[in-house]
Amino acid sequence: MADKDRMATGIIGLDPLVEGGFKRGTINLVAGDPGTGKTIFAIQFLVEGIKNGEPGIYITFEEKKDKLYEDMLTLGWDLKKLEKEGMFAFLEYTPEQVKKVLVEGGGTIETVLNKIKARRLAIDSVTSFTLLYQDELTQKEAAVALFELISKWGCTALLISQNTNLDEESISAALEFEVDSIILLYHLKSKGVRKRAFEVLKMRGTKHPEKTFALEIGKNGLSVNKDEVVTF
Repeated sequence: MADKDRMATGIIGLDPLVEGGFKRGTINLVAGDPGTGKTIFAIQFLVEGIKNGEPGIYITFEEKKDKLYEDMLTLGWDLKKLEKEGMFAFLEYTPEQVKKVLVEGGGTIETVLNKIKARRLAIDSVTSFTLLYQDELTQKEAAVALFELISKWGCTALLISQNTNLDEESISAALEFEVDSIILLYHLKSKGVRKRAFEVLKMRGTKHPEKTFALEIGKNGLSVNKDEVVTF
């Protein structure tokens, strides 16, 4: 029986490692360099929700709609169809527009969210947004305002972070706010071969492994191989 307090991530092999998925109503960070699979992770999370009757919104500062829809079709996800059915919404924003949303207390995002009754939300990427703020205090204040909005909306959120130095210290310094979980995605070279890997850095109230596992991108999206521990 599924845990009503948990929300399946949709990432193959991940949920059994984290007690069934993300806790409902939490804000979760996925960080990684370009090419690690962050956008796929976000869309896979939203598509899994749709399969379970939970509409989702994808807010992006960087992805173009037509290209994203075309890319995701190769994984079997017809976002255009899901959008027509009122289960998925794509919102392309500039970081400045999101800053305005915080001042207005919701704006267009809230209108779309209420229209499709979204339960899941992905922001790709939060790094662009935090760069609008010059100092740590204003970054933190903006993050708190964003968190309060997400909580008010009643969504479980996934925030994407573009990081070039993947460790706990650099993530904390770059984002300056507390999320409920941090997942790191890697695509590093070892002995001349690049390999993808996955690590749960933290997840509040959840027992999770302290290992880095192999991560693959297949025809059904991302999958974690718990039988292959990766070392770099």
